[in-house]
Parts: sequence; structure tokens; C-alpha cells
Amino acid sequence: MSTNENATSPAARHRFKNKGEDSTEMRRCQREGNVELRKAKKDDQRLKRRNISSFPDDATSPLQENRNNQGTVNWSVEDIVKGINNNNLESQLQATQAARKLLSREKQSPIGNIIRAGLIPKFVSYLGRTDCSPNQFESAQALTDIASGTSEQTEAVVDGGAVPAFISLSASPCAHISEQAVWALGNVAGDGSVFRDLVIKYGAGDPLLALLAVPDMSSLACGYLRNLTWTLSNLCRNKNPAPPLDAVEQILPTLVHLLHHDDPEVLADSCWAISYLTDGPNERAEMVVKTGVVPQLVKLLGATELPMVTPALRAIGNIVTGTDEQTQVVIDAGALAVFPSLLMNPKANPQREAAWTMSNITAGRQDQLQQAVNGGLVPFLTVVLSKADFETQREAVWAVTNSTSGGTVEQVLYLVRGIIESLMNLSAAEDTNIILAVLDALSNVLQAAEKPGETEKLSVMIEACGGLDKTEALQNHGNESGYKASLKLIEKPSVEEEEDPNAVPETTSEGRTFQVQDGTPGPFNF
Repeated sequence: MSTNENATSPAARHRFKNKGEDSTEMRRCQREGNVELRKAKKDDQRLKRRNISSFPDDATSPLQENRNNQGTVNWSVEDIVKGINNNNLESQLQATQAARKLLSREKQSPIGNIIRAGLIPKFVSYLGRTDCSPNQFESAQALTDIASGTSEQTEAVVDGGAVPAFISLSASPCAHISEQAVWALGNVAGDGSVFRDLVIKYGAGDPLLALLAVPDMSSLACGYLRNLTWTLSNLCRNKNPAPPLDAVEQILPTLVHLLHHDDPEVLADSCWAISYLTDGPNERAEMVVKTGVVPQLVKLLGATELPMVTPALRAIGNIVTGTDEQTQVVIDAGALAVFPSLLMNPKANPQREAAWTMSNITAGRQDQLQQAVNGGLVPFLTVVLSKADFETQREAVWAVTNSTSGGTVEQVLYLVRGIIESLMNLSAAEDTNIILAVLDALSNVLQAAEKPGETEKLSVMIEACGGLDKTEALQNHGNESGYKASLKLIEKPSVEEEEDPNAVPETTSEGRTFQVQDGTPGPFNF
């Protein structure tokens, strides 16, 4: 079996480790309010990956193993140490191959035992043996698997001097050896920002990008291209600190180019890389926006493959947490037209991310909110509020609350149609932040309704869905913030004290009710 076939087989690749506020301030608060959403999705892309053999005695070297090597599958760590310490080149190759086979076990991989046996320095030394390419490959694969483990295990590989050796090996004329070196660098960089920056500091950027500097990327083996793209994405990954700006500037043009490839995995990992680069200060997102890549990201939102849609949506969502100008670039690229299908996606993850993205768009300018309204998105938000899972409903509540905070009177009163009942139902949630958001939205709506004299119609709508009772029930809420917010809302003159000839409020043992002489209210007229 060839190296490329094994390294990129499904069995191998699926094993990875791993008020008064302006719109910018509203988006900042919304970004901070979604820390849990971010944390919950941190592992959407694979951090590290390990070679997995479905059958422990499968040969992965490009050179056919001879019969004498078939017994290496049963070697113990002690046997491997003896073979490595043997001065015979063939014995060293067999021992390294035996170690690789042990490390590629799907279960109970003895990474710790291999490290404690002191084999990493030996493997690193074999990476430079240009006179024995099979051992270069076997040792590279063994080190790749060790680096796919815990941070401590990855550190052992780094401390053994493997990073500069892998960078040199990535330029190997043997494609399977180059690919394995790229894979190893991806595992090291994927461990976190410290090792990512170390890989960058050692100068991995230039040789990795050089491998992609070909007239036609279709000339590269599919698995090789996927490995390169994934490793580049890990060089963009992690924050605190974010990747060095000069490295971002170096990598971005290639990522933009990769986003126009036709392979789903290449597209997915390229999108993940862009999503990492946009997850931070507005200045970082602006670097991405200036490349002109947003229309392509929007195009990928309409893909049928969820692994592509999720990172593209994350990138778009990150961009709209930025400035109004950055949000407008997304809108101008036609993103709003894709959101109905995203909000109605049968999968919870894209639906939730779409609702979160909408919450940041509705935190923008009034003309941007109007574009969302004109795009027919309000009915879809209504469905999400009433039928989606709770996490998605929470994001939709923020979309509504942000709309009522910054929208015009006409926009706010339009939004209220069909949403009041769903909002009031969510006031019974256990999540205090949701309760406060619901009460804030309701307060904003009542305030807006005072201006065109629509308060009474709105009050009837609230009473019809049991809203007043639900708000009063929050007086018994265990959280003081919820209690104070509900009390403030109940004491609003617009709900309880404003007189209207068409309404006769009656006090009963159940509390305050609203009655309208001529029946149910008509629609709002603007």
C-alpha cells in the first residue's frame, strides 16, 4: 500500500484530536455574551490527527515490506529499543517500523512508553538520513503519531528537535515523506499558540507555501493538498496570542486561492483558517475583508456539504461582529438571501450559528436592519423562537432584542408581529440572561409603541398570550436582576397606567387585565 493511500484513507483522516450603545458596542457585548457558544464549538475542526491502521500489520512504507519485516507487528517496546540501538541499518529500520505500527494502534497506543524509552532523539536523527528514505518515512510517521497526543507528548517531540528537521524534510523529493513531514508540523502547530508560533519562528511558512506555489493545484495529489491546507489552517489557529501579523499576511493570499478549489476538504479547512483569522479584533478581520474573499465565503454558505457550511458561516459570523462597514460588505455580498435556508436547516449547529450571526447583523445600523426585514428574515426568526432548540432560541432572542434596541419605531413594531408570544414563552426559561433579554426587548417594544399610539393594541397582544401573568411571575424569580427587570416593566405606565377610551383595565384577583370594546386589535398601520 502506498504512503499516500494510507495517510489519506478515511480510517486515517477521521482520527483527529482535537441602550445608548452604538452598534459597534452592541456587537462587542454580543461577542462577549457568546463565549459559551464559542467554547462549545471549539473542536468543530480537528486539532491533531494520528495515523490509524485498521490492521496492525498493514504496510505503510512505499517500499513493499519483505517477509522478515512482517514480524515487527509483535515487537515489544523493549524489542524496539534493542533494534534501534543495533548498529545494523536494517535492524534500525525494522525497529522503527515496529514502533510506527505500535503507535498506529487505534486503541491503547503506547505513546508514553515510547517516550520513556528515550526513542524520540533516535527518530529525529533518522529524519536526516537521506541515505535511507524508508527510515525517514517510518520515523516521521512515528513522531507524527507521538505529536498527536497530549501537550506534554507534543512537547517531547519539540524538545527532541523535530520541528526544524520536519521543516527541512517537507522539501523532500519523495512526496510521501514530504507529506508526512507536513502532517507532523500540523500536529505540533495544532497543539496551541505557543507551539504554533514556534513552528512559524522556525520558518515553516516559506517552504509550506512553496509546495503550493504551482501553476495548477490540481497537479498535486489530493491527499497531499489536503494535508498542506490543514497544516496552514493550524498555523492560523488559536488566540491569546493570535498568530503574528506578518505570518497572517504571508498565508492569506494562498488561503484565498485555496477557497476557490473544488475539493470539499480543502475548502472546509481553508474556511476554518479564515474563521480563525477573523475571530479577534476588527483590525484582524479587516485584513481578511480587504482580500475580497467575502463573496466566496457567502457562496460557500449555500453548499450542500455541512463541513463546508459550518466554517464559512463561522467566518461570516465573525466578520459581522466587527464594524458596520464590515457588516455591510457581508450584506452586499448577498449573505441575507442565504439565511432563510440556514435558519431552517434541520441540523442544530448551522441553525444556531445563523441565529448568532443574525443577532450581530441586527445590532447594526437601521438601514442594515431594514435590509434584513426586506429580505424576509423576520418570519424565519419567528419560527426559530418558537420551535428551535434552546441554544438556538437564545441566539434568536438576542437578534430580536438588538433589533428593538436600535431599530426605528416602524421596524420595532413590525418585528412584534408573531414574536410576542414566543418571547413571552421564553421568559419562563431558567436562563437569567435570556429572561433579561426578553424583558429588555419587551420594554423597548412598549416604549416604541407609545409614539404612534399603538400601546393599547400591543398590550392586548401581550395579555392574549399570558404575557402579563408571566412577567408578574418573574417577581418570584430567584435572580435579583430578573426580579428588578420584571418589576420595572410591570410598573411601566404604558402597560398599566395609560388610559385609552377603547380599553378598560380591570383589577381582579389574578392581576391586571386589558379589554377592548370592539374586540381584537387590527394590524399596525404605518
